[in-house]
Amino acid sequence: MQGDPRVDAYIDKSAGFAVPILNHFRALVGATVPDASETIKWGVPHFTLEGKILAGMAAHKAHASLIVEGSGERRGMMGDGMGNFGRITCREGMPSDDSLVALLQAKAESIRAGDAAPRPKRAPRPELPMPEDFARALAACPAAEAALAGFAPSHRRDYIEWITEAKRPETRDKRIAQAVAELAEGKKLYWKYDEC
Repeated sequence: MQGDPRVDAYIDKSAGFAVPILNHFRALVGATVPDASETIKWGVPHFTLEGKILAGMAAHKAHASLIVEGSGERRGMMGDGMGNFGRITCREGMPSDDSLVALLQAKAESIRAGDAAPRPKRAPRPELPMPEDFARALAACPAAEAALAGFAPSHRRDYIEWITEAKRPETRDKRIAQAVAELAEGKKLYWKYDEC
């Protein structure tokens, strides 16, 4: 495995209880995936393969954390500690070598195969109801009405939310007039930021 002296320095400055945990996991990764590389990401040691994160480890004040990418839910910083395996306070508290090796091998195979972790699909947000006053203003300007109808749902939502969030009737009327004028030119609400 291609080492990184920053990982040596990180382990050296870690609390005494964490050193055997970190050294053991580091050796296990090196033996299991010899073509992996060490690096520091987000201030803690990580192991990469073909530029993708394979695993990581961290030492905290009272526990250590181990992460094998894609091996389940990461826990938060509170309660069970971050990482896939909760708070590890001693070498004996680590998952078995066999289970870690199996997880590392599975992740390495996935990286080599070019598989990306599937992201859960979010349900589309429902369409917002068209405010009556905005609908009347649009009906008076067919170009604006057609432009809004041709936009993606998110862009329609931008206009409707912007109008309905107005607190005063004068502000709402002003926003409706501005929306109709911009829509008549085929502009999205935040068109000024398209080139950013």
